[in-house]
Amino acid sequence: MSTLFSKIIEGQIPGRFVWKDETCVAFLSIGPLSDGHALVVPRQEIDEFTDASEELLTHLTLVAQKIGQTQKRVFGAQRAGLMIAGFEVPHLHVHVWPTNSLADFDLSNAADNPDPKAMDHNAQVLRAGLVADGHGEFVPEA
Repeated sequence: MSTLFSKIIEGQIPGRFVWKDETCVAFLSIGPLSDGHALVVPRQEIDEFTDASEELLTHLTLVAQKIGQTQKRVFGAQRAGLMIAGFEVPHLHVHVWPTNSLADFDLSNAADNPDPKAMDHNAQVLRAGLVADGHGEFVPEA
């Protein structure tokens, strides 16, 4: 059975994509901890990170690192947060978001109903930042 994330990847459900390559995609979280909060998701349906190959986990982490570096710059954050929780959707995904505090790591503080225009703006800012940082070949158009 197809997961929610597979449906987003396949275009059956809309997503604000900021990265696409042969192995994974990244799109903004619908429950962001901060502006620009993205999820890095493998195209392959894998439930838990412990079931992923070393190569896949390495790739996801490297993509998250690139996105995190850009998030820090374009959203003016001190750090980029990284988390693999795995309870929300049964499809491996890596949370990466701009953060200024350890308190920002609490998923119970995620926005319940973020403004769609602000989300569109954040996706645009992050895509432009990724292009400026030399990752344009992986950045989809809005």
